[in-house]
Amino acid sequence: MFKEEFDKYNWDEVLSSIYSKSEADVLRALGKRRCDIEDFKALISPAAAPFLEQMAQKSNSITQKRFGKTIQLYAPLYLSNECQNICNYCGFSLDNKIKRKTLSAIEILQEAEYLKSQGFEHVLLVTGEANKTVGVDYLINAVRLLRLHFANISIEVQPLEEDEYSQLMAEGLYAVLVYQETYHKENYKLYHLKGKKSNFDYRLDTPDRLGKAGIHKIGLGVLIGLEDWRADNFFTALHVNYLERNYWKTKYSVSFPRLRPASGLIEPKSVISDRELVQLICAWRIFNEEIELSISTRENEVFRDHIIKLGATTISAGSKTNPGGYAVEPESLEQFEIDDSRTVEQVKGMIERQGYKAVWKDWEQFTTTQQL
Repeated sequence: MFKEEFDKYNWDEVLSSIYSKSEADVLRALGKRRCDIEDFKALISPAAAPFLEQMAQKSNSITQKRFGKTIQLYAPLYLSNECQNICNYCGFSLDNKIKRKTLSAIEILQEAEYLKSQGFEHVLLVTGEANKTVGVDYLINAVRLLRLHFANISIEVQPLEEDEYSQLMAEGLYAVLVYQETYHKENYKLYHLKGKKSNFDYRLDTPDRLGKAGIHKIGLGVLIGLEDWRADNFFTALHVNYLERNYWKTKYSVSFPRLRPASGLIEPKSVISDRELVQLICAWRIFNEEIELSISTRENEVFRDHIIKLGATTISAGSKTNPGGYAVEPESLEQFEIDDSRTVEQVKGMIERQGYKAVWKDWEQFTTTQQL
């Protein structure tokens, strides 16, 4: 389990090591064909800031070599804002007195119809963490309803057991996103005050359960703003390295969500500038040529326009972060505010103007009947 490797590291020592990296360390990393975890430290360190242009050029070259000039589009489909956790950075927190909403089967299909009309083939199903309301049975039914309409279904929900992931995979689930939020174990409890999500180790073990279940893709990431973004991303990279060694048939992605305004949220403790976020994304691409890098509508138009050529492979478009936000109940409370409010067509046009192709799906499942 990753926990055994994780426990070998000390947060403060890692942070000190990152900040002690020199210009020579950065140049050594940039000159390598394949970087290791120490090189990643150098690339995310303050010492790498003056080399951002070289990093950007190398990131662009690597990305085009591996992924071509393509950007995959997806849409989040929020199924429920009911949650049993108290997390002081999330609009869905149990102690936030908001109107709760869980989509019915008919409402799920209404949302699906809208997203299909926009051209989407890849949907990310999102819920709060409320096992009784949006447990495995609810998720299985949602995947069954949607698998005939979309080529690619992912989920971002509460951590599940290995056999539960296997059940969902049998229904057509493709990927699972599970964010640790922060790898600072001591401070994790400051943000997760009540509920199952407050169990740091159980959440940390989730990608192992996914790998053992044989999931097609696992998405990792931290919520940038809770703790030092450099240390948190080092531990994310350490986690990805471990998973790739142990579950090598699975694909991996990393997302870069910044803490965004929403009802009841705390202020960011650690702020990352746009320039630093570009540095982080380029560092990830140089460190790992195969990994998918995802940018959501949390980021503004200008940033997303520029990141297309700097390492990103997947972006959302026209997103709503509230249950029923597309067609059923547009005015319900959002989990967080989006910053890029352009339509799907506008985002698609932006991608194409930069000489890239908007890709709606990267693979498609076929049943035995379809193959015959």
